[in-house]
Amino acid sequence: MSIALTDYHVHTPLCRHAEGTAKEFVEAAKRAGLAEIGFADHNPMPEHFDDWRMDYAELPRYFEFVEEARSLGFPVRLGLECDFILGREGWIEQLSGMVEWDYLIGSVHYLESGWDVDNPKHLFRLTDDSIESVWDRYWRLFGQCVRSGLFDFVAHPDLPKKFGHRPKGDLRRYYEPAVEALQEANLAFEINTAGLRKPVQELYPAQTFLELAAQASVPVIINSDSHAPGEIGAGFETALMQARNAGYRQVCRWCGRQRIVVNL
Repeated sequence: MSIALTDYHVHTPLCRHAEGTAKEFVEAAKRAGLAEIGFADHNPMPEHFDDWRMDYAELPRYFEFVEEARSLGFPVRLGLECDFILGREGWIEQLSGMVEWDYLIGSVHYLESGWDVDNPKHLFRLTDDSIESVWDRYWRLFGQCVRSGLFDFVAHPDLPKKFGHRPKGDLRRYYEPAVEALQEANLAFEINTAGLRKPVQELYPAQTFLELAAQASVPVIINSDSHAPGEIGAGFETALMQARNAGYRQVCRWCGRQRIVVNL
């Protein structure tokens, strides 16, 4: 494993679908040969509408978890994975000023209220007739997320393929506008290895997206989207190979919301 690599998309038990102690995550990062680890639980919202994020009142416990990890003598970054939901941008702005974050990740899960596209309970919505509409809606929101100016990088770019559903035809019609938005916003995106562990069994994003992004000099980071210590650094060899094949020779780190470029 290259010592340049970090893992900044790591969830804690506060998100209610992860497990592991601060010490276990740090020890896993050391075993994986990483340079840094960063926690990025799902952001709390002013009201409760799903069961996979911490409550606002639990933020202090989240900070304590990160401080415990930092006390172990390994570089640990503080982040959040923030859902981009139209009309809730002001809440993200409020959160961004509450503490000194190292980075905020923007992600699109919800296509509309109550419909998180990666939730298996909504699989019935993904049919041959609907999938193009689903992708149209997702990528439109992804572009708005990128252009919002709220985030330091964006997560799992082609998330709607999680269960193997893709529209027919050349998918560059979705990728090219997204890459253009990233380039114009000077915003990074992640290669997310969790896709290797999902039904689709491939990285987020697709190799064609990676190649287009590399050609446009869009910054990149490799993350595991870990929900357990055993997933830290998982699939990084594959991600690193595909990033290099696409043309990448650098990855990003963050500190105090300042992007740092590191050679592979």
